[in-house]
Amino acid sequence: METFRADELAEAGITCPFVQDNHSGSCRGILRGLHYQLHQPQGKLVRTIVGEIFDVVVDLRKRSPAFGKWEGFVLSAQNKHMLWVPPGMAHGFYVLSEWAEVVYKATDYYAPEWERTLLWNDAELAIQWPIVNGVELLLSPKDAAGKPLSLAELYD
Repeated sequence: METFRADELAEAGITCPFVQDNHSGSCRGILRGLHYQLHQPQGKLVRTIVGEIFDVVVDLRKRSPAFGKWEGFVLSAQNKHMLWVPPGMAHGFYVLSEWAEVVYKATDYYAPEWERTLLWNDAELAIQWPIVNGVELLLSPKDAAGKPLSLAELYD
C-alpha cells in the first residue's frame, strides 16, 4: 500500500515539506498529549500501523473560527485512515487496543524547549475521550500537568 504521495496531498491542499518521521508504541490506556510547539509549530500526518487509537486535535489559533474546538478520529491499522494535523493545533491520542504503534510525518523539527501541553481533561474543551472501562488511564507526568485552555500559550 502507498502511505505517502506528495502529489495527492498537494491536491488536498497540503503542500508543506515534511522534515521528520516519528514512531511511537503504547499499550492500552495510555493517553498522550495534548501536545503542541509554540514556536516551530508542526503539521503532522498521522497514522496507526498496529492497533487502534482515538486521535484528537484542538485548534489553538486565536483568529480561527474553530478556536478552542476539538475533533476526534479513530485511526487503526485496519481502517488505514490518516489524519492531517495542521500547524497551530494541539494533538494527542488515547490507545484503545492492547498495543498501538503510531507513525507520523512532521513539517518542522521537534523542539522540546517550545513544547507545550494542553490539559487532556480541561472542562472548557469537554473532549469525549472513549476511556475503556476497567483499564487504568496512564499519563506521563508532563501530560498530567498540562494547562487548561484558559491558561495556555496560544498561536496568533
